Amino acid sequence: MKSIKKILPLFVFALVVSCSSDSQTRDAKIIYWSSNNTEEIEFARYIVEKWNQKNPEEKIMFQPVPEGQSSEEVILAAVVGKTTPDIYSNMWEGDVESYARAGVLVALDTLDGFMDFLHERCDSAVIADVTSPDGHIYQIPWKINPIMLLYNSNAIKEIGFAEPPKTYSDFFNASKKFQRDNDGDGYVDRWFGYAEVLVTWWQRFFDFYPLYLAASNGAPLVKNNKAVFNNEAGVKVFEFLRVMYKRNYFPKERLSARQDVFLDGVIATRFTGPWEISHTEKFKPARFKYDFHPMPVPDNHSGNVYTYGDPKNIVIFKTCLDPPLAWKFLKYALSEENDLKFLEITNQLPHRKNLDTNPKYAGYFAKNSKMKVFAEQAKYVKGTDQSPVLKEVFDLISQEYEACVIYGKKTPREALNDAEKAVNLLFLK
Repeated sequence: MKSIKKILPLFVFALVVSCSSDSQTRDAKIIYWSSNNTEEIEFARYIVEKWNQKNPEEKIMFQPVPEGQSSEEVILAAVVGKTTPDIYSNMWEGDVESYARAGVLVALDTLDGFMDFLHERCDSAVIADVTSPDGHIYQIPWKINPIMLLYNSNAIKEIGFAEPPKTYSDFFNASKKFQRDNDGDGYVDRWFGYAEVLVTWWQRFFDFYPLYLAASNGAPLVKNNKAVFNNEAGVKVFEFLRVMYKRNYFPKERLSARQDVFLDGVIATRFTGPWEISHTEKFKPARFKYDFHPMPVPDNHSGNVYTYGDPKNIVIFKTCLDPPLAWKFLKYALSEENDLKFLEITNQLPHRKNLDTNPKYAGYFAKNSKMKVFAEQAKYVKGTDQSPVLKEVFDLISQEYEACVIYGKKTPREALNDAEKAVNLLFLK
């Protein structure tokens, strides 16, 4: 695959080789890499220490993924250099198919007891989502951070709304009432919402993609090697966002360089995930109130409101000399008890069915009511399609998003037609 054959900076490659070589000399049968997120490092150390205490003859060595420009680039370098860890617990779902087709991942459904475990942990929709086109499963659903609408409760009441806007029309009405020129210079300096105007492909995880999933009841972007996003839902999402920018309800300027514009009252809403809770609790002004709500939907929408779950999953690389032992450790790491510990340490959701009703987690959600909203949303989340060219798909959509939504150079139908044609060409290569 082209993505696997990229030429990477030598320093990243050397870094991974040196780290892995050092790891292999240690007294451990399995090498486990986590992300380099502080809380996830703490959790990984916790489960590894507990495991090693109980299993001194089957030791696991843990380390965070080595530093690099991005963890994705470091993993790719390790794949190219055949210096991958045995287990990696921060794999973006959209990368899995490329690695699966390159033959570097263990087909987990071939391991004893894996499918029984997966059916116990996940519902049938999640299992279908992580199943590759060849029928095998190369990833364990691990954690999610659903994208939802963060809103300023006081601002919503200020403009006469009893609850946050649910539909596009509601969103337009709320935006018009909230919009303001505070200093009278003729320029709007208070906007209802904000989304980054960057064309970078992954920015669409925080605007177009969760809105598309909400509007389409969780439909895919690509299916059977063909673009399927050029539909009524896709057009309505482009139209909605185009109006938000055209009417200056969303600013075209980048506000991320300022202090927190949400806490300052410059914007009233944002599409984001549960990581905002700890930040907001730490820095919110006195009497500031906020909450989360499902993504806005078209006026004629019916059914449940889906969103992007921002999943990160676990894989076992084929460089692993003992996949059954790696799987034995992962069954322990993903137990109900350890998922509770993961919740408590990281404030991220384990990708486990019935999370909001499982009595084992009731105490946590009683203490963390904002997280309960995300646990309820977790029943209606999607990851990404299983495609080896998914980044390119998002990149092409993002280019048309910029032309249509931000700058109004194309109509939504024209932009999606062009994106569909470009994406379909990817599958002809």
